[in-house]
Amino acid sequence: MNTDIAKIEDHLKDLVSKNEDAIKGFEKASENSKQVGIKSYFEKKVVDRMQFLRELRASVPELDLGSVEIEGSAAGTLHRTWMDVKAFFAEDNDEAMLEEAVRGDKAAINDYDNALAEVMMPHRLKEIIRAQKEFLQNDLETTEILEHHR
Repeated sequence: MNTDIAKIEDHLKDLVSKNEDAIKGFEKASENSKQVGIKSYFEKKVVDRMQFLRELRASVPELDLGSVEIEGSAAGTLHRTWMDVKAFFAEDNDEAMLEEAVRGDKAAINDYDNALAEVMMPHRLKEIIRAQKEFLQNDLETTEILEHHR
């Protein structure tokens, strides 16, 4: 395999893995949330990230981006365990989950920036990645507003 294609595939696999972790994390946050509005917000984030996965996988079907099953990474599993512990001990569970969502979305934006920095990335694929990053940035503002107005 061409090294440029291998780099693109690695970036996409990373984004797929991060979105899988986000889906599982938002499902966990929804489980741990007490307020109906916050729970619904996290459920919407799950749907959004599932759409991201579909778009990424469909963008380059000839690349091996892993199973269509949402597995997540070992690091993501550890983080979700940490979310459970934090939720158990936090006075304001919903606030703790929103803080984790903000932290995770900021990290995701950095991952998207890394993928966009790949020079050999096809233009159409960059458009998809850029649109998802912009969505995350806008959603991050919403999450921060929710967090500060609780």
